[in-house]
Amino acid sequence: MKVLFVCSGGMSSAIVVNALKKEAEKSGLEMQVHAIGTGEVSDEISKGWDVCMVAPQIRHRFDQVKKEADQAGIPCGPIPPQAYTPLGGPTLLKTVRELTE
Repeated sequence: MKVLFVCSGGMSSAIVVNALKKEAEKSGLEMQVHAIGTGEVSDEISKGWDVCMVAPQIRHRFDQVKKEADQAGIPCGPIPPQAYTPLGGPTLLKTVRELTE
């Protein structure tokens, strides 16, 4: 599964990306996760992602990102603020599963 994280600059999500990858691994899921900044969405969204998730710190840009994801046929949802931590892996994986069902 390929998960695209959209955050402010594409770098603050590294800890959250690792938390999601570790949780997916525990569940036997192979997962590629890539974090980008909002300025990269237009170029990246059509590159075969299964789901797009938007970080809490840019929730004010969610509608813009979701519109692009919808046009590309990719499910898109916000990352729950309580999951945006090093311990948020279980909640992140649950959110990914809900978005892709």
